[in-house]
Amino acid sequence: MGIVRSMAGAARRAARAGQVTVELLLVLPVFMLLLFFIMEMGNLGFQTILAHHCAYELARIGSMMAGPNGGNAKQAANQGEANVRMRSVLKEMFPQSPGVNVDGILVQTLKDPQSGQMGEDLLVTLTFPAKLIFPGSSYFLADPPKGSRIKKIIVRVRMPVEKPYFQ
Repeated sequence: MGIVRSMAGAARRAARAGQVTVELLLVLPVFMLLLFFIMEMGNLGFQTILAHHCAYELARIGSMMAGPNGGNAKQAANQGEANVRMRSVLKEMFPQSPGVNVDGILVQTLKDPQSGQMGEDLLVTLTFPAKLIFPGSSYFLADPPKGSRIKKIIVRVRMPVEKPYFQ
């Protein structure tokens, strides 16, 4: 009788071991997909912070170039010189990334009551193609075409162009 009980117990243990293996095979792909998705969101967060910081620095450089001491007296020339300078700095920031692009335009703002001059802001738009690195995330996050594994991040920063009080 004892031999029969031990054989039945061994059979139940073997069945449980098989059940654990099947459960692992069912849960593991979902767990790995969730893990990769969380890691990809961290990667995108890092690249978004990088793009925002880069856009802010480029806007600062561009607003100094668009000001009266940065370029010629004409607004269009100042805007053009600011764009040229921002693009040259952008190539130094990202020498291996051909898809990164920056563009700046001067926008009129309100009249300054103290100086009587119209204010200007430099509106900088940075386009940053973020690379998706984990498998499966490009199916949900990538811009078309999905096979490129690229998510375009577009950042806009507005920086005031300072003008001297006395002209």
